Order: sequence, then C-alpha cells, then structure tokens
Amino acid sequence: MSIEIEDKFDVPGDYEVPDLSKLGEVVGPRSHQLVALYYDTADLRLAARGVTLRRRRGGADPGWHLKLPKAKGARQEIRLPLTRSTKVVPAELAELVQAYTRGAELRIVAELDTRRTVTLVGGGVEVADDRVKGTAFGDQPRIERWREVEAELIDGDEELLAKVGKRLRKAGAVPAGSASKLARLLEPAPPARAPVEPGSAAEVVVNYLADQVAALLAQDPRTRRAEEDAVHQMRVASRRLRSALKAFKSVVQDTGAVQDELKWLGAVLGEARDLEVIRARFAGHLRRLDPELVTGPIQVRLGDDLGKREEEAYGAIRAALSGERYFALLDALDRLVAEPSLGKAAGRPADTALAAIADKNWQRVTKTYDHAQAVTDPGEHETAMHDVRKAAKRARYTAEAIGMGKLAKRAEAVQETLGIHQDGVVAQETLAKEAESARQAGEDTFTYGVLVGIERAAAERAHADFPEVWAKVQIE
Repeated sequence: MSIEIEDKFDVPGDYEVPDLSKLGEVVGPRSHQLVALYYDTADLRLAARGVTLRRRRGGADPGWHLKLPKAKGARQEIRLPLTRSTKVVPAELAELVQAYTRGAELRIVAELDTRRTVTLVGGGVEVADDRVKGTAFGDQPRIERWREVEAELIDGDEELLAKVGKRLRKAGAVPAGSASKLARLLEPAPPARAPVEPGSAAEVVVNYLADQVAALLAQDPRTRRAEEDAVHQMRVASRRLRSALKAFKSVVQDTGAVQDELKWLGAVLGEARDLEVIRARFAGHLRRLDPELVTGPIQVRLGDDLGKREEEAYGAIRAALSGERYFALLDALDRLVAEPSLGKAAGRPADTALAAIADKNWQRVTKTYDHAQAVTDPGEHETAMHDVRKAAKRARYTAEAIGMGKLAKRAEAVQETLGIHQDGVVAQETLAKEAESARQAGEDTFTYGVLVGIERAAAERAHADFPEVWAKVQIE
C-alpha cells in the first residue's frame, strides 16, 4: 500500500510545461503509453464515493490499482500484480470495496488510454503531462479527449510539491475540476443529501451525519486489512453516529432501528479493539519491569495468546463486514442522510436549538453523577460510575458535533478520567483469568500479581483524582 500526495491540474491542449530546473535537478522527460480499464457497479457506486479500481498496462507500475478516499489525511493506493484476466477483479480488491458495492457486480465501465510524459524534479516530485483518450462504456459508448498535468510527491517534503505546483499554475495550469480522470469522464452523481434550510438545526445535524458515514466507509477497507488504529476509528464513527441520533432525536427522528444496528456494529468492532489495546498495554508494562520481575512464559500468554484471539476477532469482523446485515445498515445510513425524517426542531436556528440539546446532555451527566454518589454498594457504585462515563461520552460527541469546544473538553475530561479507572478494572479481570490458566498449566504466576498491582494502583489513582476533575469541570 502507498499513500498518494499529489496535485492535479487542467491545462489547454497547447500548454507548455515550464522550466522547473531552478527547483532542483530535472530528470527526463520520459514517455509511456498507459491503458487502464476501470471497474465499478452499473450505477457507479465506487466513482460516486471517490473510489477508483483499475487494471493498467504500461508505464513503471502496471498492475491492479485501488485508490481509496482519504483516511488519516491522505489518499491510499493499494497495488497488486497484473493478472491475465480482464474480467475478474482480484478477490482481495473486490473485498476491500464491499462497503460500496454491497453485493452488486463489478464490471468494466471505462477505458483510459493515456500518453504520459514524466519529469522528475529535485528527486522528489514527479510531474506527469497526460494526453488522455477516455471511453465510457454503457448503452451508448462515449469518447472524450483532454490534457492534464499531475505533480506527485515521491520523496521528501511537501514544500517542493507546493513550489512545483506554483510554477505550473503560473504557466497557465488551473486546479483540476475533477478529483480523477475517471470522475471527469463519467461525472458520477455524488451521494444524495437531504435538501434542508440553510442555518437550520437540520442542516448541521444532517451534514454531521453525512461526515460520520463517510468516515465509517473510509475506515472499512483499512479495518479489513487490520491497519493501525483503523478498527478504533471505525468504531468511533459508529459511536458518533449512534450518539448523534440519540441526542438529536428532535431534529432527525425515527432512527431507533438504525441505532440498534450501529450498536451491533460497535460490538462487532469492539472485541478486536479491546484486545488490541490491552495487549499493547501489557506489553508496555512488561517492557518497563526489571527483568528479574518477569517470570514464566507470561510474555507468550499476554502477547501471542492474546494476539491469536485478536486475529480471530478480526476474522469475525471481516465476516460481518461482508454480510447482508452490514450492507443493510449502510443502505439505511445512506437513506438517513438523503431522506431523513425531520422532527419539529429541524427548522429551528441551529445555534439556539442545538446548544440547548448539548446543555441538556451535560445536565444528564450531572444527574447521573449525583445518582452514583448516592449509591453505597461498591459493585453498584462501580456500575453507576460507568454510566457517568457513558453519559459524558455522549455529551462530548454531541458538543463536538455542533462545535461547542469548551463543553466537549469538559465532557472529555470526565470521560477520560473514568476511562482510566475502567481500563484498570478490566485489565485486572483479564490478568486474573490469564493467571488462572497459567496456574492450571503449572506456570509461575508471580508476574501476574505484579501487573495486577500496577493496574490496581492506576485505577485507584484515577478514582482518587476524579473529585478534583469533577470540581474543575463544574466551574469552567
């Protein structure tokens, strides 16, 4: 997989690429003939979401290329070697676009025949001057011809890329009107969005929901590949969606079924994420311990054994993300953004209507904490404080959705402090189970006790710190 950082420009047929030698050593130009077949569903679901899937011959990188929407600030490209067949998309790539295809067949929708002239500038930026012949297939095939220039960062920092772009624009290039050659040729309709009153509560909420749906979709292929932090970000997107639908039920109504399915998706993602976090947590503890305190095969049990469980959890995720239930949820989210059932608060001014909702959610945190303080049974008190954490998380997401930064930070402080306590409690439970397995296998369990002590101390510190945190957020 590679990360693409590039600028695209539209240029007239008689455009002259300027002299770029003052920006660094120039190598080239070199010319290639590139022929690419593009694959999509009949209704162009990939193109509508900014996804391109192609099989390309010619040039320096022939093969199958899948370009995905931006995640973590950059566009991803996944490459596989060229196969003989032009009809069958490699299974690995077909799986990675299932969140968009949702069971629909992939077919050839276009061909781009490009005469590319490439120049390398400063050893770091590749400038490609493309003369393109595009053919759109369908009931009536259509042919278009145009020229464009791309500047892509190959090595080094983005400052050189910016300088190259400036020179290209000065010579008459303009930022591309389309995100890709394919989008220019096919002109797919973007995902539908509900027509709402500008400045209304509905506008803010629907836009926020659309952003979170896009975030969830962007993390789907990364989660299938078990990339770093992907399952976490996908679960956060699902939680933000569910939280927003709960909080803004007076704006967008009748979403109970979607909320239930988002809860299911969060649970599917949760096991792998929790194992991922706790395995890294224990590994950090063991690295920091003096070697003489580490006895028995504890690193295997807390590393390899938990790692195997994590792999199994990712297998369950991939199965769920390839199933009809997940596809139905994605369809429901698309409908929710395109045709929401708007409530009585939808037409009200966003700044007043939504601020009142955010304040109400913060009051809910306060009431939940007051209730927890009145609970004397230790076990029930633990549960009640977990409810405070959940209420704080919802208040945080609600405040973030409408740009109330100060309130979001107050809620986050409550959530994080209680989260440290909860993580310590869960870690102790996991260690107790692993220690029992080790004991039954006749292994030394001394180090498990050491780790339990570390986790108990962290949980108790967070518990002791919370009254001060609570007092601080009350006066901010």
